Amino acid sequence: MKKEAALAPIVSVRSLAKKFAGGFEALKSVDLDIEEGEIIALLGPNGAGKTTLISTICGITRATSGTVTIGGHDNVTAFRQARGLVGLVPQEINLEPFEKVINTVRFSRGLFGKPRDDAHLEKVLRSLSLWDKKDAKIMMLSGGMKRRVLIAKALAHEPRVLFLDEPTAGVDVELRKDMWDVVARLKADGVTIILTTHYIEEAEAIADRIGVINKGEILLVENKDDLMTRMGQKTLRIDLAEPLTEIPPSLSEFDLSLDGDGLLYSYDTTKERTGITGLLAALQTAGLQMTDLQTRQSSLEEIFVSLVSEDA
Repeated sequence: MKKEAALAPIVSVRSLAKKFAGGFEALKSVDLDIEEGEIIALLGPNGAGKTTLISTICGITRATSGTVTIGGHDNVTAFRQARGLVGLVPQEINLEPFEKVINTVRFSRGLFGKPRDDAHLEKVLRSLSLWDKKDAKIMMLSGGMKRRVLIAKALAHEPRVLFLDEPTAGVDVELRKDMWDVVARLKADGVTIILTTHYIEEAEAIADRIGVINKGEILLVENKDDLMTRMGQKTLRIDLAEPLTEIPPSLSEFDLSLDGDGLLYSYDTTKERTGITGLLAALQTAGLQMTDLQTRQSSLEEIFVSLVSEDA
């Protein structure tokens, strides 16, 4: 039986570098493959290079060196073909305040040379809960609705890849979760989504893969669940009947810390032995009475902070 060839990435970035006048290196030889149909979240502190990377992939910023292909098209030598496959939702809300929503979205479709298709625009606006606002002027919309209009504009020409640059910045928690639902529906429709965010819970909630970028370099790109399993530690909290003022010398071999009326014990879930059995026996030998045990998994935020700190 003939083995099927693996599908090529929808976006492929190779040795991408961007140096600005004055010598600042915003990107340093970045390699990145994005698979069709996935949601990948790019995490990084302010100034890490997230927006520069997206702008360079989309052809808005010219790379100093390296290549980008989108759907097999080079984004420099075949710019129109590559850019036609991409929708971009920028950080800044830059919309014509006196224009109607429907006209704003229709104009964006026309910019890409697409024929008029009101049925498609209606589908896009309905999916973003904007259909009842189609005849409203932009200036009459809330900040959250304006962000939805930006997404509608980016989807108007039926792109295969959607870049969302900090899409929920300045949006309240409830609306942020609504936006996550929108992203999930877009993925279900087959759209590949690249998301930059500084909301760690956003990446944890919706991404398939996590990329961490710092100082213009990709530190890692990994399946979210695999990353949390590989790098996530667990903490065991041991509640005691009598609080301690210090950890007994007989327990010094264990990674313990005092926490109120109890003890905290950190352990690596990937190791063959966690040491918990030995710890519990040692607690009994020391005459300490336990009243409860609880475990907690490290969050993606803790993993992110540790990665960026190591790179500092």
